[in-house]
Amino acid sequence: MKSSLIIFGFFVAGVFAGLSGKLPAGFDFDKLGSYALYLLMLLAGISIGSDKNSWSVLASHNYKIIWVPVTIVTGTMMGSALAALLLPSLTLRETLAVGAGFGYYSLSSVFITQLHSHSLGVVALLSNIFREVATLLLTPILVRYFGNLAGIASGGATAMDTTLPVITRYSGKSYAVIAVFSGIVLTILVPFLVTFILTV
Repeated sequence: MKSSLIIFGFFVAGVFAGLSGKLPAGFDFDKLGSYALYLLMLLAGISIGSDKNSWSVLASHNYKIIWVPVTIVTGTMMGSALAALLLPSLTLRETLAVGAGFGYYSLSSVFITQLHSHSLGVVALLSNIFREVATLLLTPILVRYFGNLAGIASGGATAMDTTLPVITRYSGKSYAVIAVFSGIVLTILVPFLVTFILTV
């Protein structure tokens, strides 16, 4: 929760900085955004590659574990498609791209800004932050009424890190490995799926 509020705080600060009109003339936001994207990709790769516990998940569970991220992708894309019907100002491609962030707001919002527009990047940032915050707040209710995998599904890519403690607390320690595996798969999928949706 704290990390999400910090991220949101920086976003608000950036909005006010842009509105102030005091930024240097000729400041190249697109180039800076590209560098930020490269850095995020590097850090995401380091995080996944250095977590030995995460890689051991593949060896400790059988192939059925893959159905967890598969169903999360399917459910998220179906919900995103429904959002296109409820939000006529956004196209199906745009809502699918936002949904394909799976809660990974930093990476997905930068990708979407680069590939589409700043406005859709903001939508992706806020939407995916809300997904993480909702998971942190609602996991007890989700687990109670929809089962132990509900928190993992709600958390999406964040189930491997920021929402893992609350998922473990309410679903049980035995579900931590599943949460980490699902989060890793979804994190890896984000850049490829967002790019595919917006460029094909």
